[in-house]
Amino acid sequence: MNKIVVLGSGMVGSAIALDLAKMHQVLAVDLNEDNLQIIKQNPKIQTQISDLSQAENIQKVIADCDLVVNAVPGFMGFQTTKTVIEAGKNIVDISFFPEDSLELDELAKEKNVIAVVDCGVAPGMGNVIIGHHNATMEVDSYECYVGGLPFKRTWPFEYKAPFSPIDVIEEYIRPARYIKDGKLVTMPALTEPEYLDFNEIGTLEAFNTDGLRSLLFTMKIPNMIEKTMRFPGHIDYMKMLREAGFFGEEEIVVKGVKIRPIDLTAKLLLDKWKLEKNEAEFTVMKILVAGKEKGKNVCYQYDLFDRYDESTGISSMARTTGYSATAAVDLVMNGDFQRIGVSPPEYIGAVTGCLGKMLKYQNERGIMYKISKT
Repeated sequence: MNKIVVLGSGMVGSAIALDLAKMHQVLAVDLNEDNLQIIKQNPKIQTQISDLSQAENIQKVIADCDLVVNAVPGFMGFQTTKTVIEAGKNIVDISFFPEDSLELDELAKEKNVIAVVDCGVAPGMGNVIIGHHNATMEVDSYECYVGGLPFKRTWPFEYKAPFSPIDVIEEYIRPARYIKDGKLVTMPALTEPEYLDFNEIGTLEAFNTDGLRSLLFTMKIPNMIEKTMRFPGHIDYMKMLREAGFFGEEEIVVKGVKIRPIDLTAKLLLDKWKLEKNEAEFTVMKILVAGKEKGKNVCYQYDLFDRYDESTGISSMARTTGYSATAAVDLVMNGDFQRIGVSPPEYIGAVTGCLGKMLKYQNERGIMYKISKT
């Protein structure tokens, strides 16, 4: 039985540990003891309290493992991944750190390490899908629409975040990049809205965010875009806060106290955007891949609609993100994906059979991707 260490035991890290424990020996590590309490009840999972911001602590907990899953917060992700690679351990990362993961490629090759990064739902499965089609057809365009939302719509935001509000806010202030007619286009976030209808939840609005990440550099496709989806009206509320300065990153002084507006806003939104215990939420994603296959014009459509699992208490966001990561772990441990170096998920998709295996793995856990071709 292989030993896998899961670094970080928040919402997604816990789901990952519980899933991997069905097949492997698992050690879950987190500084917050509360995060470990739920998974501690599973006798197949060992737990350990440790400060993962310290490289020496990471080195200790991963010393005798076969693979590491990095599920720490994004601001810690790059350094944590680097420390794991330096230790010569294979890694699957879902911390979604802002730094360029390919900066670690040379180190990973030097250490003979398989390092899969950004392996969630989007980025993650979207990358695997386009990586597969880029290897099997001439792709002209890739469109990805994705969102995670509560079923209960509460005024004014009609939104709740399964993670820190500051991570969401940063999506709304970071310029969005996409490819149009072979050229890089940069637009402000929250722009170019579209409205999409879904049978399960009605109309959602989609808008620009900077979601393509590695695809901007690894795929030579003339048209690529990713948009985030929310309930209609969310854009206007967020634009109002942004333009009024509530997302400002420069310190201001209020009654002699220095504070960044973005930190205050994130603090105020924490309770407003926090999911209640056992609150039903869903993940929705629509992907369109168009181009030529065997000389004919084709368009593949992938549709995902996943909801909170009442039987396990695991959120849809944790399921769709976490089980994509554990599917990648399965590929690495079984020898189906053996590329040395840093691999964004599109590199997995390019390997024959890997997309099908990841879809099958998730299907067995109730995550269904509907695929159609026209």
